[in-house]
Amino acid sequence: MNNNTQLLEEIREANLSYLMLAQRMLRDDREEGMFRLGLSAEVAEIVAQLSPAQILKAAASNMLLAQFRFNDDVIWNLLTGHARDVKIAALHASLLMAGTPAAVG
Repeated sequence: MNNNTQLLEEIREANLSYLMLAQRMLRDDREEGMFRLGLSAEVAEIVAQLSPAQILKAAASNMLLAQFRFNDDVIWNLLTGHARDVKIAALHASLLMAGTPAAVG
């Protein structure tokens, strides 16, 4: 298997895992799932209603469906840094991420 083929297979596996996890989170608790995934209500509704066949078809895309929900070095530093109190740093990062707009469409 060449490097490009392997990369595409890994993207498909990541897509499938992400979609299955997202759907489960949204079905268990829509509001919390939307917050944790950074999804708008419209996108959450679409993902929650996907059939197994639609999930497989979407996962087969050669583009990664999940994306980083923030491009802020402050949040990255809070999540990966060596803060004295890890729980406070995680809470601070969560508060900052909560202010990040949800993905639309």
